[in-house]
Amino acid sequence: MDWKWVPGFGAVLLILLSHMTSALEVPLDLPQPPTITLQSPKDYIFDPRENIVIHCEAKGKPNPSFSWTRNGTHFDVEKDSKVLMKPGSGTLVIDISGEKAEAYEGTYQCTAHNDHGTAVSNNIVIRQSRSPLWSKERNEAITVQMGVSLVLQCRPPAGLPPPVIFWMDNNFQRLPLDQRVSQALNGDLYFSNVLPEDTRSDYICYARFPHTQTIQQKQPISVTVLNNSPEGERRPGFMTPLGATSTKMVLRGETLELECIAEGLPTPEISWKKNGGELPSSRMSFRNFKKTLKISDVNEADAGDYHCTATNNLGTAHHIIKVIVKAAPFWVSAPRNLILAPNETGILTCRVNGEPKPKISWFVNGVPIENAPEDRSRKVEDDTVILNNVQSGSSAVYQCNASNEFGYLMANAFVNVLAEPPRVLTPPNRVYQVITNSPALLHCSTFGSPIPTITWFKDSQTSIKNGDPYVIHENGTLEINVAQPLNSGKYTCIATNNLGIKENHVFLEVKEPTRILRQPEYKVVQRGMSAVFECKVKHDPSLIPTMTWLKDNGELPDHERFVVDTDSLTIKDVTGDDEGTYTCIMNTTLDQDSASAMLTVVEKPDPPTDLELTDQTERSVQLTWIPGDEHNSPTQNFLIQYEDLLHQPGVWLNLTEVAGTSTTAQLNLSPYVYYSFRVLAQNHVGCSQPSQPSRQYRTNPAAPDENPSNVHGEGTEPGNLVISWTPLTGFQSNGPGLEYRVQWRQKGTSEDWSTESVANVSQLVVLGTPTFVPYEIKVQAFNDYGNGPDPEVVTGYSGEDVPSSAPDSVQVMVHNSTLAEVHWEPVPSPSVRGKLQGYKIYYRRERGLHETEAATDQEEQVLTFSGNRSEGRLPGLQPYSLYNLFIRVLNNKGEGPPSPSKTFETPEGVPGPPSSLNVINQGLDSLTVVWGPPVNNNGRLAGYTLKYQPVNNSNELGPVKVMTFQANETTITLSNLNSSMLYKFYLSAKTIKGSGPIITREAFTVMDTTRTQPTVVTGKGPTEPPHTTSPITQSLHPPIHKEPPVGPAFGTVNTSTIEDGALISWEYFGHHKNVYVEYIVENSKEDWKKELVNGSHSHVIKGLKPGTTYKVRLVARDPADSTVHSTGEVDVTVPAVPNRQVDIATQGWFIGLMCAIALLILVLLIVCFIKRNKGGKYPVKEKEDAHQDPEIQPMKEDDGTFGEYSDTEDHKPLKGSRTPSNGTVRRDESDDSLVDYGEGGDGQFNEDGSFIGQYSGKKEKDTHEGNESSEAPSPVNAMNSFV
Repeated sequence: MDWKWVPGFGAVLLILLSHMTSALEVPLDLPQPPTITLQSPKDYIFDPRENIVIHCEAKGKPNPSFSWTRNGTHFDVEKDSKVLMKPGSGTLVIDISGEKAEAYEGTYQCTAHNDHGTAVSNNIVIRQSRSPLWSKERNEAITVQMGVSLVLQCRPPAGLPPPVIFWMDNNFQRLPLDQRVSQALNGDLYFSNVLPEDTRSDYICYARFPHTQTIQQKQPISVTVLNNSPEGERRPGFMTPLGATSTKMVLRGETLELECIAEGLPTPEISWKKNGGELPSSRMSFRNFKKTLKISDVNEADAGDYHCTATNNLGTAHHIIKVIVKAAPFWVSAPRNLILAPNETGILTCRVNGEPKPKISWFVNGVPIENAPEDRSRKVEDDTVILNNVQSGSSAVYQCNASNEFGYLMANAFVNVLAEPPRVLTPPNRVYQVITNSPALLHCSTFGSPIPTITWFKDSQTSIKNGDPYVIHENGTLEINVAQPLNSGKYTCIATNNLGIKENHVFLEVKEPTRILRQPEYKVVQRGMSAVFECKVKHDPSLIPTMTWLKDNGELPDHERFVVDTDSLTIKDVTGDDEGTYTCIMNTTLDQDSASAMLTVVEKPDPPTDLELTDQTERSVQLTWIPGDEHNSPTQNFLIQYEDLLHQPGVWLNLTEVAGTSTTAQLNLSPYVYYSFRVLAQNHVGCSQPSQPSRQYRTNPAAPDENPSNVHGEGTEPGNLVISWTPLTGFQSNGPGLEYRVQWRQKGTSEDWSTESVANVSQLVVLGTPTFVPYEIKVQAFNDYGNGPDPEVVTGYSGEDVPSSAPDSVQVMVHNSTLAEVHWEPVPSPSVRGKLQGYKIYYRRERGLHETEAATDQEEQVLTFSGNRSEGRLPGLQPYSLYNLFIRVLNNKGEGPPSPSKTFETPEGVPGPPSSLNVINQGLDSLTVVWGPPVNNNGRLAGYTLKYQPVNNSNELGPVKVMTFQANETTITLSNLNSSMLYKFYLSAKTIKGSGPIITREAFTVMDTTRTQPTVVTGKGPTEPPHTTSPITQSLHPPIHKEPPVGPAFGTVNTSTIEDGALISWEYFGHHKNVYVEYIVENSKEDWKKELVNGSHSHVIKGLKPGTTYKVRLVARDPADSTVHSTGEVDVTVPAVPNRQVDIATQGWFIGLMCAIALLILVLLIVCFIKRNKGGKYPVKEKEDAHQDPEIQPMKEDDGTFGEYSDTEDHKPLKGSRTPSNGTVRRDESDDSLVDYGEGGDGQFNEDGSFIGQYSGKKEKDTHEGNESSEAPSPVNAMNSFV
């Protein structure tokens, strides 16, 4: 095409191309010419039984009006009562009922008009469908010889549209078509050669008319095939098309059908090729047994010569079809609507192609452009209309018509001259969601005239340019090729032209992809069991997933056995029908992921069938079978069983196994058996049911093949020998008349064998045998057909008797006070009279050597020494005792007579521990120790050793003092002791062999209370003297010895915090009577608060404020001395109490409940305060009760008696006592347990008498903590107790 350039055309080329390529939609609220939106097809064939509906819909502003032409002239719709135009549209509805439909046939065209232009529809040709009757004709009967070719013509009537042709018989059965008999495209029936079976009188051609759904039939044609002069074989020849060449014209885009039908005998085969090219395989297909070549969607490349060849064994025939491709007009580029601003320039193009070349005509508002009013801004050049500097009011609709001899194309394109500021058509704040690594399209559909320029920003700041990863399309859409999470955010598109600016915000959310983390796995499940497929998925938490399970790409069976859970599928009670592929699909609104796994159902195999016996001999037979279904689990082996119908009818026994790949087995047989066989198949699941039994197979009798097994000879009584064996089974007997030949003789002699034959028994008793003599024995089987093999000789023994003699020369060697060794002379073997089992020593303690009378409560003890022994040891004897013993020999029959009694004495040993150790009469500087003698002296008691040492407040031991006592002394009063001091005592008894085990006790001396006065402490009432209490048993680590300093002094001070207070512990070596713990809030100007802690080395300060730091110190004052001893100040920070009422603390019911509790606690506090002011028990008094001053003499509150220590006393905390929150037990006093000093061997003395070891430091709960816990709780603690 030649282009002619106009002034300024090149400058606006980019704008013009933009107008051409942008399919802009004008919002309907703006003025615009009409646009046809719906119209009927160009060729409209209607059914005369229905109304004619001719569609014509259009849009525009203002709404267009419609008019019609018929056959080129105006069609006045209002004058025809049968014609109705739908309101608001141009669609015609023509009621042809009762009218001649032919009257409305013709060419119709619709026109849509408004103030801005006129649009027209295609020419719509309206024709009535027709199904004419077949012309009456008389068909002559056809008679032909076998082998000739034949054509039965159909010649259907011309219908509109053309009918569909098919051949049937009188019974409406389609005639069979094949390579020999085929139907041509025109409907004729072709026979390449006829056969006698082609003879029939009802060849009927039918024509079906699609629109009216009517079927017309031709008169039947009669064909008779004669066989009296059959046609011979011949080369192929074409029946259609005729001649060597033919021509076929086809239009571009239509379907090409080429046909070649040949005759010949034998029936020829057809093949196709294209000269100079390949057949288009993707658009090509063969029909009618390759007699028809069909090519769809024809294009210019399909033109050429097509060569069809007919071939049989006598030769070939050829035909060339020249294909010519023509083309009705088709679009290259259809004109598009133009929206122009005043003074802009635009181009309308109408580019078409066709063969022959189409002629292009332009129209304006339905009028040929040459007849339209002159417009100087408009220039027409063939297929292009150029509009320069358009002005307002020049809007119009242009029509382009392109036609050739095969058809036409017509398109409307309006030119709308508008001056309109930008508007964004995409809804604001739209949220786009995409999956990571997938493309994201953010739309910014705009309208404006001039066309707006689109600019994008991210997060209202970053300007987005064209380039990776962004692409800005011409329509304003922003594309992100591979979206990533960092691309999420707010995007702003701004549309700008010379009349204004408009922006719109959209949001992009890039989501995590849905991924199946654990895919379902292949399952092999036994029938009746359960199968579980797991499908664990990870997805974006903001997306709602939907799990779907499929079976074989279809829905799961609707059965309760299929249970779908969050991340699994369970199939219960699996059946064979459940086999298949199971797929889990996880869908979200944006993506999905899927995974599949197969389920194989296995079960026990089916039993084998068709058992046969072949190759039969006396001792073998071959068994064959056919395996059953394995049910997806290969057969591992076949088990062959037999039934002995003669000896054990109804009992099946295993004979042999063969591999699962075998179907035969060579079976070894036994004589004299009536065999019946069956086979079981075994796979991984289990055994099949047994097969049906084989036929019976009998073997002939024979002599036994084996002798009885397990032959034994053993006497049960003196003088007999019982010979026993396991008899043969009937199967092993090999014949009738089974008996056993039993033979025996004394071993080592030359006697002849004694023989006896027995039947149906399994033992023989031989009498009159010597006692316990070896015999040689053999047992042989025999039957009516002979003897079994030579039997093996076994050795047995005749019956035993009790031993006849006792051991002699019994001697006792005493090794120490608890062990003795016994020697004896073994009895002679003959006197054992049986199998020697061993010797028994019977011994008894008669009395202690220091006793004059024999003990009556001592039991006799027995030790057994197996085998032929001559010595043994007696352990565990009691020292300094007289023992008596005797010995017996033992065999299987019993014990022999006792040996003469033998007495022996054990020497002295160390004594046992003293039976008791108690401390009584504690005074300020004295106490009395009382003990009891050992229960077991183990010799002559020589006396006692008592050791004792003080224990200071830091659990360190002082020097040891040692005292010894005579055996008759059991008490001692110790004086010159320190008051208020803990002492530990160690006591042991001794003989000439040494000291026995140590027992220990601890005890305090009494506290001096003569100068203790009531003391007033800040914030508290007067202090009462503490009550006396029982001594408290301590548990200490063995110490490192440390001497306490002289005079008042404090040692180490330790602190730890609890939830609402602090635990203070210290070392104190002074004699002052008043010791205080003083504390104050850090940086506070208030007075120090004091708490009296006399007699204690630890104290709990309660009621401290959580989250606060306090200064703490210990102070000792003596009323008779102005000197004050004090420790340094220690910082203690009480931990903040965590808020444990996060969820319910704001609930109304909880707040009300807490208020009620707080009110109740307040009332209780007031009552307690009143009682305290009236002389009740003060907190300081309670502290003194719990922490006694060691100088006060401990007394029991109930009876005033002095307390005694007991190492078995259970020091458990009183009910209601609490331990500190850090899990350690509070130590208000030195409360060590005796157990941890180590009794017996744990605590030892050096040669100089000093004690070795350390205290363990194990702490028990203070028995007085229960009193402390009984105090009224604070409101904070009360509230926390509900958490």
